[in-house]
Amino acid sequence: MEVIHKIGRRKTAVARIYVSEGSGNFTINKKDLKDYFTTGTLQYKVNQALNITGNEGNFDIKVNVFGGGITGQAEAIRLAVARAMVELDAENRALLKPEGLMTRDPRMVERKKFGQKKARKKFQFSKR
Repeated sequence: MEVIHKIGRRKTAVARIYVSEGSGNFTINKKDLKDYFTTGTLQYKVNQALNITGNEGNFDIKVNVFGGGITGQAEAIRLAVARAMVELDAENRALLKPEGLMTRDPRMVERKKFGQKKARKKFQFSKR
């Protein structure tokens, strides 16, 4: 099996993953998964696609991720891993799609408008 390269995005986070056969090493920005994502929730999110397809421990995954916060980065990695699992076996799509792992979340931060304090908040109005 050759190396599979996939990209996942969430908000402003971009994750590039490289999947190859191995013993289950998960490296994110040259750090171990447990060192990069310290909370159990984020570790679960990253491994979700592997757990659903039953491939945990079968592949070595190298990740380069940048931009956004830690939650956005974890969800970007989750999308990239799900896309890689579908490329390995097309039948995995039927498992991952109902869980919502194949959908790129389009929600982004709304831009600030001129003449306003923030995107929606206005400056204080004074009648007199």
